[in-house]
Amino acid sequence: MMSKLSEASLHSTGKLWFFNRDYISEFVYGGIDGVITTFAVVAGAAGANAELYWVIIFGFANLIADGFSMSVGNYFSVKADRDNYEKHKAVEYWEIENLRDREVQEIRDIYEAKGFEGELLDKVVEVITKDKEVWVDTMMKEELELAKDDKTPFKTAFATFLSFNVIGIIPLISYLLAATVNLNTDHLFLISCISTGLALMFVGYLKSIVTETNWAKGIIETLLLGGLAAFLAYYVGEVLAYYFL
Repeated sequence: MMSKLSEASLHSTGKLWFFNRDYISEFVYGGIDGVITTFAVVAGAAGANAELYWVIIFGFANLIADGFSMSVGNYFSVKADRDNYEKHKAVEYWEIENLRDREVQEIRDIYEAKGFEGELLDKVVEVITKDKEVWVDTMMKEELELAKDDKTPFKTAFATFLSFNVIGIIPLISYLLAATVNLNTDHLFLISCISTGLALMFVGYLKSIVTETNWAKGIIETLLLGGLAAFLAYYVGEVLAYYFL
């Protein structure tokens, strides 16, 4: 029931809560990467019994550097897809202008394969080839199986960077508070574990909406992934500290 309601809300409105639904996927995957990699830094530092300031320094270095790197990668990926689409679109326009008969036949072949025949097939071909924009759009979708993504490279990169940092800072909050107001540091890692777990549950729930899967499954998968990353980082830090410190 929850999945159906969530899917309906995605299709019926432009926002889910305060998220623009077009960019939820970027927010989700940026957030997952941010919280897991930052918590891995915290867990590794905890395993090595590192000082408070090292946790904060390396945690923020990870947030800024990895967040920027991920958003840049996202930017160029989306831009490459858009450039590829525009390149093929220009080729289709050229072919319509210079190889018209062949392109008309391709439209006929496409719709004939879909079961159109006779007068109806002739009418469909006539209607499509009468308008160049419709013709090119049809060729892009039916022949090349390409669809233009309306999301801009800058906005997808910004959504990724924002979520990476907003969600990714959560494992560091207890350490920042301890450094600011001089709190007891004995339970900082435990507090960070709990807050990170809650963040992963929230992002896992959003992930289930993006992938249209069961919300409990999305939460559990995300928690397990984050837990595994933390486990590995903690014990790597502990082993390296044993040998080098």
